[in-house]
Amino acid sequence: MRFAVAIVVFAALARAQFKSTTQLVVAPVTVRDSKGHFVDGLTTDDLILTDNTVPQTLQMDWMTYPIDLVVAIQTSANSAPVIDKLGGVGTLFSQLLAGGSGATAMISFSDAVKFHQNFTEDPDAVTHSIRMLRKEGSDAHTLDAMSQALSMLQKRPPGRRRIILMIAEKRDRGSEAKLSDVMTQVQRLNATVYWVAYSPFLEPFTVKNKVAEDLKPIAERRKYTDCKPPTPTWQCDRPDETPVPYEPGPGGGLYAIGELARLRLPDLAGMFADSTGGRTLSFVKQSALENAIQLISQEVHRQYIVTFEPKKTNTASEAGTFHSIHVTVKNRPGLHVTTRLGYWAIQ
Repeated sequence: MRFAVAIVVFAALARAQFKSTTQLVVAPVTVRDSKGHFVDGLTTDDLILTDNTVPQTLQMDWMTYPIDLVVAIQTSANSAPVIDKLGGVGTLFSQLLAGGSGATAMISFSDAVKFHQNFTEDPDAVTHSIRMLRKEGSDAHTLDAMSQALSMLQKRPPGRRRIILMIAEKRDRGSEAKLSDVMTQVQRLNATVYWVAYSPFLEPFTVKNKVAEDLKPIAERRKYTDCKPPTPTWQCDRPDETPVPYEPGPGGGLYAIGELARLRLPDLAGMFADSTGGRTLSFVKQSALENAIQLISQEVHRQYIVTFEPKKTNTASEAGTFHSIHVTVKNRPGLHVTTRLGYWAIQ
């Protein structure tokens, strides 16, 4: 899988141009044992990092760098069940994933990218933004959303970790941004991409029968619990429980054929997660969505942040070439180590 992603990424970025004269490569490293438990307490003496098979001199940052997190949520027609599942997870983004000193921003995307919340440490602001989402449009301009998220991260102060969390299907639908440009951008910023993916086939089957109140943004829906004594019942502004026709979202034979055809498009989730040291998780039910966010949060806060300056070569054509990174733990072959796929050399 990593080799296949490297080939696709290399083809996409072969024309990338770099103008910087120095390079510090940042590699988030996750180490797990055979049971999937995180392994703590390692030092640079325990790790071996090779750059195109050449061992490198490592530095490990022991500081806890604040996190700048951009959450990008797909809100197209097939996302309605996903939006309903997101109503109570806002605090997971800001408090678990970004952490106490981190900042979270939020955008959504379908036929266009929409800005909802600038970077904030206030979990209530993030939660409110999520609860105001509604489905709109039919496309998924995923690459456009990633480009917007990277532009937002680029304007943030230095010395902070940059993370993008995509909650979307794995493939793009109609973006203007080019894969090569977005991949170049994410590599230059040393950003890490995590992806919580849903299936366009399966999610429509999780839609429940709804009433008129359910069609409003979550934050605007009324509940019976909003009307409590001593308020008289006749003064209560009760929820509108008028049944509405069942609407599972896109479906039918033509939709299924179209989705099968789209399987030939690049798997953006795998490409960006593998190449940046992130991770891809999938969900159908709300519990699986919440669990995925918690797993990503645990990983982010248990990673080793390793940096190195690539050893110089005498090859004038070195700039613009892709370097593969591989990390192992000395004398402990049973441990599973993951990091970013590699980086692009600069002049």
